[in-house]
Amino acid sequence: MQPDATDKKILELLQENAHMTIKEIASRINLSVTPVHERIRKMEREGFIEKYVCLLNRRKLGKSLLVYCHVTLDKQRKESFEEFNKAIAGMPEVLECSVVSGNFDYMLKVVVSDSEDYNQFYQLKLSALSSVLHISSYFVISEIKHTTGIPVG
Repeated sequence: MQPDATDKKILELLQENAHMTIKEIASRINLSVTPVHERIRKMEREGFIEKYVCLLNRRKLGKSLLVYCHVTLDKQRKESFEEFNKAIAGMPEVLECSVVSGNFDYMLKVVVSDSEDYNQFYQLKLSALSSVLHISSYFVISEIKHTTGIPVG
């Protein structure tokens, strides 16, 4: 199944506000409630909609420092990648972790309260992993664009 134009409008509205009711969505796209409900359920079943979440303001929660880390592993072995992946999965400071191509192996998006908090994370968690050879840290000064919305049109 590929989403049609109506499905894409529904997805855009849900990305804008996942708390929007089916009735509100129906009125915005000029459909009745039942077909909108059926379309949403189908997109959930098909995996186009993975889950519904609440986005938090990290600054209001005291997590004002955003850091990107480039991580290079010591050895390019399956065991090293598995150890690193398992460790990262248990670190709440890490919002995103991707295996990348290029001069390093992983790119992390880390959120902490301040530079001292990052230093603790860096020394006690990240650099403490035996599989890690090198870490480069990049502190975000200003975010130009931040969105969780995926273009569907």
